[in-house]
Amino acid sequence: MSNKNIDIAELVEKAKKKDQKSFNTLLNTYWSDVYRFQFLKTKNEDEAEDITIKTFSKAFDKINLYNDRYNFKTWLISISKNIFLDHIRKQRTETISIHKSSSEAYKISDETPSAEDQLITEQNLLQLRNYIKQLKPHYKEIINLRYFRDMSYKEMADVLDEPMSTIKVKLLRAKNLLAEIIKKAPKD
Repeated sequence: MSNKNIDIAELVEKAKKKDQKSFNTLLNTYWSDVYRFQFLKTKNEDEAEDITIKTFSKAFDKINLYNDRYNFKTWLISISKNIFLDHIRKQRTETISIHKSSSEAYKISDETPSAEDQLITEQNLLQLRNYIKQLKPHYKEIINLRYFRDMSYKEMADVLDEPMSTIKVKLLRAKNLLAEIIKKAPKD
């Protein structure tokens, strides 16, 4: 077994224990492989990047399911392939939906919020901030930078001194964790 395999196995074990540096190292090690795989499939930089971000987010959320008898890169590519297939299925469904209801596509509505809508939005924002407080500090920070300070990925990468790919994956993970907190919250 090469040193790289030993290092990767060690990084995976640390990542299973929620070690953020290990997640970052795995991300930086395999980002270009997964992105290249997706770019060859999609022929579109934005789609390839989005699917790559989703791949790492899902892989890191499910890292405890990784079986070390298999190559970590192969496991990532399998996840990426499945996300790509889901993406293709979703695109086909959306295309069918647009064709079935083409008259719906031409309906235009007034989207100016009413006074009641603004009040609800303010109350929802307060509740959202309470949910965000439940996140770990590094996830709170990344949500705050993106959604409350309106920073671009580049600005966030500069502020946090991390690669943009890491920022994107951390943001997606933060949003997924926030969604879980919201789902588990008691309903009024």
